Amino acid sequence: MTPFIAELAGTALLITLGCGVVANVILTGTKGGNSGWIVITTGWAFAVYVGVVVAAPFSGAHINPAVSIALAAAGKFPWGEVPGYILAQFLGAMLGSGTVWLVYKQHFDATDSKDLKLGVFCTAPAIRKYSYNLLSEAVGTFVLLFAVLYFTEASITESNMVIGLGSLGAIPVALTVWGIGLSLGGTTGYAINPARDLGPRIMHAILPIKGKRNSDWSYSWVPVVGPLAGGLLAAFLSLLLS
Repeated sequence: MTPFIAELAGTALLITLGCGVVANVILTGTKGGNSGWIVITTGWAFAVYVGVVVAAPFSGAHINPAVSIALAAAGKFPWGEVPGYILAQFLGAMLGSGTVWLVYKQHFDATDSKDLKLGVFCTAPAIRKYSYNLLSEAVGTFVLLFAVLYFTEASITESNMVIGLGSLGAIPVALTVWGIGLSLGGTTGYAINPARDLGPRIMHAILPIKGKRNSDWSYSWVPVVGPLAGGLLAAFLSLLLS
């Protein structure tokens, strides 16, 4: 698997499971209807775990443009590979959200609320105040990237034994995202990933969703700029402290 395919597949799995848990909780007539924020944040954490497990051996499992850019800014990833990673991440996010729509199409059709239909695809603020919304996304992504930059790799001992968790190494990333969702996600829905929000938002705009509203483009820049700013701040601070 090439790094491009790995990022595409990992991001597609992330969004399929992440937007999927949102659909399960908020759309009409599902088995998981109204099961709440804990289910959504837990589902997203598991979605991150699955995406990272699949992509990590081949691409490092960025599955987030803010991660790719922050790692490059921190000198841990070549800038020349960033555009290809970001393209794969956006394509994967679009593929994943389209899959969720197909799986839950009957429930989209049965749901009257246009806002809930949009909410499956992308984030929206609980209180719309762009300065605070931007701060929320930046802080959440800062926490994610600052933690990721301090994760340690598996090591090899003198007896050639590999000390590490293999696929379980994805657990720290998933737990970090879970913690961000539980603690900081109540303000904006914690996109903390430009591809996670903008890719599905584009799909909401182009898919033939019954009774949909506009895709809230006036807000769409916040979950792009905020995560990029937070990720870069984490990269620069890690360099300062190294």
